[in-house]
This record gives sequence, structure tokens and C-alpha cells, in this order.
Amino acid sequence: MKRDSLFYSFFASSPATIFSLLPNPPENASAYRFDSVSVKEAKFEMDGVFLPPDDAPGTVYFCEVQMQKIKNLYERLFAEGFLYFYQNRHRFTDWQVIVIYPSRRTEQNDVHPFRLMLASDQMHVIYLDELGAVQDLPVRIGLMVLTVLAESEAVAAGRSLIQRAVKETSADESRAIIELVSTIISYKFDQLSWREIHNMLDISVKETRIYKEIREEERQEGRQEGRQEGQARIIVGLLRKRFGELPATVTEQISKLSSLELEAMSEAIFDFVKLSDVTEWIKQHDS
Repeated sequence: MKRDSLFYSFFASSPATIFSLLPNPPENASAYRFDSVSVKEAKFEMDGVFLPPDDAPGTVYFCEVQMQKIKNLYERLFAEGFLYFYQNRHRFTDWQVIVIYPSRRTEQNDVHPFRLMLASDQMHVIYLDELGAVQDLPVRIGLMVLTVLAESEAVAAGRSLIQRAVKETSADESRAIIELVSTIISYKFDQLSWREIHNMLDISVKETRIYKEIREEERQEGRQEGRQEGQARIIVGLLRKRFGELPATVTEQISKLSSLELEAMSEAIFDFVKLSDVTEWIKQHDS
């Protein structure tokens, strides 16, 4: 599973989420921004760094998400962190380290050289499988735990997160969470199509980000048209997002579909792998 990119998405979209895992988060947690930095001298690549506002020097937080066991994580992590802190000492008043593991089994075995660091209040080691049940956690933290759940638990947990997101968060936030849940489940069930994933999670294509983007584009352009014509325009827009500019014949065929056929096609969008799948679908369903 591509968890690194998922956690990057979590933190990039909501940097303050990480601080809800800590016993003493900074007072200005909401003002932090998330970045990925390179320590040039040693060519280190750090997973993530949470930086205080430029106009308010404060604590820098180094974050490492480690989903596979490696024997020298702490050696590298502390080398990176200390070097970066040294290079940017004028910007920060203190430093903290956050390491996220799926479980204790993933942590490196030889931690003796770092016993003082690991026991320090500057060090925070998080084990996702010990945070609790997804339904009892804040939605964003639940997303992190979802990445390590077994397939047998993941779908129900994903549905729960989506339902809570719709009830507890803004429209934009809930759409972002729906996309993240869908992506996590698709990694776990990579043999399934997007439509099957959406069906498992009880997600309509109309709840996805790409559909909302197309719909918003249509609204901003101020088009006032019949329901069927509007449906056709959205379908064409979705297909262009996936396959680029469409042949005029395909666009024309879509415009002639009935409202029910367009509804069915919108649900089949994520099953189309290539443009020929689209034309074949139209051939089979065109009344």
C-alpha cells in the first residue's frame, strides 16, 4: 500500500491533525504548515516537517511514518533532525519528533543507543493499532488507523468514517475524506474496480471530488439547461478528465442518451479503462 502518499495527503490537507496525537500540542497548532524537506549535505530525505509560522519562531516537529521494519530508522531520523535543526537554528526555539508505526512489531529492535531520546518528552512514538477503534476516534485520526486495518474490518470502518464525515464536517472536508477513504480501500482491494469500491462503501459517483468539480464548473459558467442536457455535459466533462478530448461522435452519442441511461453511465464511469470501453458501453445501452 502506498501509505507514504496517503499520510502526505492527510498532513498536507490538515497539518493540525498530527497534534491531536500529542499530549502537549503547541498553542498555535492550527497555524502550522506541513512540508517535506531535503537536508542537502547528507542528501537526507525527511518524511515530513511541521513548521511554525514564519513570523512566530517556535517548535519544529519532525515526523516519520514507518510502515515496514528497518533496523536503523532512529540512526537516520536523529541524524536528519539534528542536522536540519542545526542549519535552521535561528528559526526554531525547540524540536520534537513524532514517529508513527502500525504496531510495536514494526519498531526497530536495537533502541539501546537512543534510550534517553525515546524516554524524553521531545519524543512521541505512536502505534496506530493501539489508538482505539476507528468509530471512537476523531475522523482524521480514524483515517490513519484505517490504513492498517485488515480487509475484514476496513470496509465497515471506511463506511463509518464516511457517514461521520458527512454529519460532522463541512461539504469540502467530507468530500476530501470520501476520496481518502476510497483510495485507502482501493489499495487494500487493488483487484476491484472503482465502481466496486464505491459500491462497497455506499458511495455514489455524485459524491466524488471529480463529479463535484465538473458540477461546479457548470454552475460557474451559468448554464441553465434541462436535466438531461446537464447530465450529458457532466458525463462528457468526467470522461474528458479521464481520457482527454473526446471524438465528436462520442459526444454526440452521449447527448442522445436518455436521462436513465446517463444516470447509469455516471455510475459506470470508473469502470472505463480506455475510450473504447466508453463506446462499447454506449453501443450496449443506447436505446
